[in-house]
Amino acid sequence: MRIIISGIPIDVQKKNIKNMHLQVKPPDGHVVISAPLSVDDKAIEAYARTQLGFVKRAIAQFQNQPRASKRQYVSGETMYIWGKQYYLIFKVDNQKNSLEIHNQNVILCMRADSTVKNREAFVREEYRKLLKKEIEKHLPKWEQRTGLRCDSWMTKYMVTKWGTCNIDKKRLWFNLQLAQKPIECLDYIIVHELTHLISKKHDATFIAHMDRYMPNWREVRKELNDCRIDYYEPHYMMDE
Repeated sequence: MRIIISGIPIDVQKKNIKNMHLQVKPPDGHVVISAPLSVDDKAIEAYARTQLGFVKRAIAQFQNQPRASKRQYVSGETMYIWGKQYYLIFKVDNQKNSLEIHNQNVILCMRADSTVKNREAFVREEYRKLLKKEIEKHLPKWEQRTGLRCDSWMTKYMVTKWGTCNIDKKRLWFNLQLAQKPIECLDYIIVHELTHLISKKHDATFIAHMDRYMPNWREVRKELNDCRIDYYEPHYMMDE
């Protein structure tokens, strides 16, 4: 169900819970209310109105966050690999696709008739290779330090989360965009998702264990959240 409050679309999800919760989610600041099954629509709308000030501030914060322009994957664009900026050089190669770092440049070689989607898909797979290589080195280190173990992990491109944890299956997911960020940001996400094996919520127990495992996690989290994130197609535009 979706309601509109002061021009802001709000998705309502009724669940078997005791209290209402409101979230303003990245990347575009879309609003979600989780409500108990027994709560009627008028009560949900009234609750949403009491949260309007917070909602508008949170949406503005997301909309003002620096974002990369929509990429064309042509020479002159900038790319980031583990937090370091490179300049993209596109070269035509009708034999094979490749992505190589040379000094301050990233050289992308693909067919002359490759589309933006072709180039984006290839570059994302190269980011996946980089990310997997580092996860294979860093995850065991943090599993040993924390005493927490996941049964499996995977990577995928996400626009709303840096990582997720399926507690029941003990499976971690990592956002491909992490390969663009400083390596300590990957460490933070690894510790964050492992800690969810102890506590599903970001409650006092979760925070206490984060403080124990990675005392500077707040600083690293801020660094990650301050990073420029990928261009995305917004779900909606707020009414002025």
